[in-house]
Amino acid sequence: MEPTHELITAAEAEWLARWTAGPHESEGNPLPPGTPAPDATLLDHTGRERRLVEFWSNGPALLMFWRHFGCWCGFERAARLRAELPQYLDAGLTPVIISQGEPARAAAYHAEYELPCPVLCDPEHQAYRAYRVGQWQLERILPEAPIEYWAHAREVGMAFQADRRAAGKPIVDDPWRAVKEFVVGRNGLVRLTYAYQHCEDYPNPLVLTGAARVS
Repeated sequence: MEPTHELITAAEAEWLARWTAGPHESEGNPLPPGTPAPDATLLDHTGRERRLVEFWSNGPALLMFWRHFGCWCGFERAARLRAELPQYLDAGLTPVIISQGEPARAAAYHAEYELPCPVLCDPEHQAYRAYRVGQWQLERILPEAPIEYWAHAREVGMAFQADRRAAGKPIVDDPWRAVKEFVVGRNGLVRLTYAYQHCEDYPNPLVLTGAARVS
């Protein structure tokens, strides 16, 4: 396994290349209720192989497709997840995060933000695409960005990265990847798709637990 700092350096380079190129995938239409939830085999933050189906085999699951590990909305969602976990568990809902990182970076992120559930690793975005989690345009990610950000120039991206690196929160992976959460019933069917409209458009936990209780 590569040292974490080398993986972060590579992920920063990926972010800058993708930032400069701009989004090239559509956002993706939500999977409608009643759709069979795609299965996938991914490594988790410990390096263990996990299948998505195992998370809904004994009850409803909450699949959270995360932004990159340097996104502020991920830090806030982690805090909300910790606070909301008792509500999820009371509704029989099993949460799991799908991320863009590799196991070493996922393990560091899991520990730093005290995540109360597994973090699965999908650096090639195969599960993201299976669940139609595509890419956003700039205004969905940085709605208050100054005009110099609009062309997502390489120099602007480099300056942005330098600022975030200095703050100890390097920006990595795919900067355009959208955010969606899914409640999947024990029958393997999607009960609810929550498609964020912007980075900080967090779901009301009552919507998630309500879907879990009727799935």
